[in-house]
Amino acid sequence: MPERLTEMLMDTWTPLIILWITVLPSIYMAPMNQSQVLPSGSSTGLKRLNEEQRVLHRSKRGWVWNQMFVLEEFSGPEPILVGRLHTDLDPGSSKIKYILSGDGAGTIFVINDKTGDIHAMKRLDREEKAEYTLTAQAVDRDTNQPLEPPSEFIIKVQDINDNAPEFVEGPYHATVPEMSVVGTFVTKVTATDADDPVYGNSAKLVYSILEGQPYFSIEPHTAIIKTALPNMDREAKEEYFVVIQAKDMGGHMGGLSGTTTVTITLSDVNDNPPKFAQSLYHFSVMEDVALGEPIGRVRANDLDIGENAKSSYDIIEGDGMDIFEITTDAQTQDGIIRVRKPLDFETKKSYTLKVEAANIHLDPRFLSGGPFKDTATVKIVVEDADEPPVFSSPTYLLEVHENAAINSVLGQVTAHDPDVSSSPIR
Repeated sequence: MPERLTEMLMDTWTPLIILWITVLPSIYMAPMNQSQVLPSGSSTGLKRLNEEQRVLHRSKRGWVWNQMFVLEEFSGPEPILVGRLHTDLDPGSSKIKYILSGDGAGTIFVINDKTGDIHAMKRLDREEKAEYTLTAQAVDRDTNQPLEPPSEFIIKVQDINDNAPEFVEGPYHATVPEMSVVGTFVTKVTATDADDPVYGNSAKLVYSILEGQPYFSIEPHTAIIKTALPNMDREAKEEYFVVIQAKDMGGHMGGLSGTTTVTITLSDVNDNPPKFAQSLYHFSVMEDVALGEPIGRVRANDLDIGENAKSSYDIIEGDGMDIFEITTDAQTQDGIIRVRKPLDFETKKSYTLKVEAANIHLDPRFLSGGPFKDTATVKIVVEDADEPPVFSSPTYLLEVHENAAINSVLGQVTAHDPDVSSSPIR
C-alpha cells in the first residue's frame, strides 16, 4: 500500500516539476534584460525597449553594467577602474570589440576593447566638470560591423570635501539703531561652497561668531545677525567689529571653514536731552546798542547727532521778555540773544531772563526718561553810554522889540546831560 501511494504521487508531481523547469528561465530572464539594458537615467531607451519587447514578445539584447562613478581628486600609481561595460551578446569569446566615444573618451577615459573595463587616466575635479556623457558600442572584431545600436551612459564625478566656504561679498558693513531690543535684525551674510550640495555634507554650512560676542548673535543656518544685548549706547561705543565663520560638514570636526568681517555701526536715536554748559550766564551791553544786535550766546549741548541734536531756544521768564529775544543759530546750534527795544541805563540798569532749550525731534520711546529740555538763567547788565545834552524843549519862541538895545536878553534855553555823571554843559 505505501509503494502504491508513492507511485501515485510521482505520477502527479512529475509533469509539474518538468513544467516549472521549462518556464522558470523565461520568467526570470525577461526582467533582467529589461532592467539592465541601459544605464540609470536613460528613460527614453527603456521606454523604446519596452515597446519593442511588447511587439516582438522577446527580450532585446542590450548592455549590462553597474552605475558608474569616480571619486574626484583621486589618484594612484595606476589608472582608476571606473566600471565595466558588457553586452549580453558577449559569450566570453574574443569576437566582441568594445568602442567608447564622447566626453573625454580616449584622453580622460580609456576602455579595454576586450573586457569593457573603463579606466580614468587622470585626476578629476567635480567643480570643473561634474559628469561625462559617453557612448558605448559593441562591434564585430573582425568586420567592425555594429552588433547592436550604440548606448549612451553617464559617468558621474563623486564629490569630496575639497573646497572651503567663501564669503564672496565680504567684508560687510551694517547699521542698527542704538538702544535696539534684543533680537533686532542687523544684516545677513552669505557664504558659498563649491562642493556638491546634494551629495553628503561637504556643502552643508553652519555659521558662528568668532568675535563680536556678547553684543551680537548669528543664526547657525540662516546667517542672520541680530543684536544680543539691550541698551547698546552709541554715545558709549559707536562701532563694533564682528568676525563670522562658516564651516562645512554641518559644522562637525574635520570640516573646512572660511571667515569674513562685519563692521556694525550704531545709528543715533534721540535718547539724550540738551544740557546747558552752565546754569548762569552774564552779559553786558551798552545802552545805545542798535536794535537787532546780538549781545551774547548760550549753548545747550546734546550728545546725540544730526536731527536728534537740534534744539530751539525760548525766553520763558524774566523782566526783559519784551526787551530781548533769543533765536537758534542753525550752524552752531547756539542760542543768540538780541535786543528788541531801546535800552536806557538811567531807567533800568539790569535784566534777568530764564531761557529754555528743547529738542525739536522727539522719540516717543524715550519720553518717559524725562523732559528733553533744559533751562538756564541769563543776567544782562546795561552800561551807561556818553549821551549828548538834551534841550528841555525841542523848540523855543522868543519875542523882541524892534528898538531893543544891543545885548538885551531875549530869553533863555536850557539843556541837561542825561548821563548819571551830569557833565557841565556849555
